[in-house]
Amino acid sequence: MVNNAHNDPLAIATELRPVLLRLARELRRETAELGVTARQATLLNLVERRPNVTTSELAAVEGVSVPSMSRHVDRLDELGLVTRARSTADRRRVALALTPRGVEILNAVRERRTAWLADRLARLGTRERDRIATAVPLLQLLVAGP
Repeated sequence: MVNNAHNDPLAIATELRPVLLRLARELRRETAELGVTARQATLLNLVERRPNVTTSELAAVEGVSVPSMSRHVDRLDELGLVTRARSTADRRRVALALTPRGVEILNAVRERRTAWLADRLARLGTRERDRIATAVPLLQLLVAGP
């Protein structure tokens, strides 16, 4: 818990960062048990949220090269989790979509991660859960961007 530096951003960040990293690592472990990597789960989520997204658009969002993203998408395609469809309006555009299996895996990832987190929250008392619930909107502000 942050000590004397109650409102010091650096002190809060110093204590919050390792907690968030550990939490992310634990949630990634839940993904791996389904036979997909955390990166693959992230990409499935992006494809779901951005209908008809292209590989180059995914690369831009994730900040990686197009060839690197193409390898990731190839693997998702090989696993039967996404499909590629060439646009009839622009033959150069190849849009991605989740397959029914991709939707199933993505939903399973979400369910497992949520169940893991709910189990940990259930171990806390009501007051602790209330405090965490109050912090969620504030944490959302941290990742909302400029």
